[in-house]
Amino acid sequence: MRIKPPYRYDHVGSLMRPETLLHSREKWKAGQISLDELHAHEDECIKEVVKLQENAGLKSITDGEFRRESFHVDFITQIDNITSNWDFAQTVKLGEDHTAGLDKKMPFIPYINGRMERPEGGIEVANYNYTKSLTNLTVKVTIPSPTMTHFRGGREAIDQVAYPLMENFFDDLARIYREELADLYKAGCRYVQFDDTNLAFLCDEKMRANARALGEDPDELPATYATLINESIKDRPNDMAVCIHLCRGNARSQWFASGDYEPVAEKMFNLTDVDGFFLEYDDERSGGFEPLRFVPKGNKMIVLGLVTTKRGELEDKDELKKRIEDASQYVDISQLCLSPQCGFSSNAIGNRITVEDQVDKLCLVREVAQEVWEDA
Repeated sequence: MRIKPPYRYDHVGSLMRPETLLHSREKWKAGQISLDELHAHEDECIKEVVKLQENAGLKSITDGEFRRESFHVDFITQIDNITSNWDFAQTVKLGEDHTAGLDKKMPFIPYINGRMERPEGGIEVANYNYTKSLTNLTVKVTIPSPTMTHFRGGREAIDQVAYPLMENFFDDLARIYREELADLYKAGCRYVQFDDTNLAFLCDEKMRANARALGEDPDELPATYATLINESIKDRPNDMAVCIHLCRGNARSQWFASGDYEPVAEKMFNLTDVDGFFLEYDDERSGGFEPLRFVPKGNKMIVLGLVTTKRGELEDKDELKKRIEDASQYVDISQLCLSPQCGFSSNAIGNRITVEDQVDKLCLVREVAQEVWEDA
């Protein structure tokens, strides 16, 4: 059996929040309950979502990102001297009007106003410790990729007094991630996932045009980001797995980008020293499996996101098996795994599915993987 992540059947990490928890967060923002009271409610909800994952037979357990409003904003804005333009209410509205993917308006943009530093005690270490206390299974920590602090704002969003040279910005950013991973490892964490929309956005010609408008070369960014990610994880011990999840947008079951992996595949797969890539493959926006021909033979795993989290209808088992077989024409099946295409709740409001749909999807992924791979 595979004993190192990613597992033959896995999941991206975010899970549907209970309505009661959403209400508690609103009460906290309105000053009606204390932060301690909110955290206590989060603790209870995380206990339940850990049980949900265990009952679904998963091998990697997350806290469902229940302590966040967004998969990336809460983490990035805890870094000293980073602020943002992000408006959660506006994000929810965007997800309700079905225009995502049409106007390509860039969501959250981080602004770096001074030298970046990691907050004392880290960002996800305490959250990991709590989740680990609830289960004997592998706890996966999901954090935004370091690229998320650069791509959307580019040079103009980075203070030129604090960082006259971009090399200094990237050096500080990578150091902060190394420090976070080191403390997570000391706490017992052996599985980390970087959530990265930027590499997937670089598959979309309109997003590539946005990058050019910011003064970036979209053909060079995959190599630049590979170096940044490699510097961020270079000190991790051999028994700590780090994977990257690529996403084209998922808030409220909507999307922001499209295009196959061809523009980024060769550099991304070969230059980025991670253990695996979680790839969206749930609809035609992701293109075919041909870019997987660039995956090097060996230990880099490709987790096929064939099961959508955007709709509740269950996929057909035989069709999923056929698609796994199709992908194996380009990369050996021993390097393939299966998962949902994204999380179920990239933002707190969640996708247009039910908790029951979510469980059924997770169980489907497990059942299909166990029928395809003997070591699942």
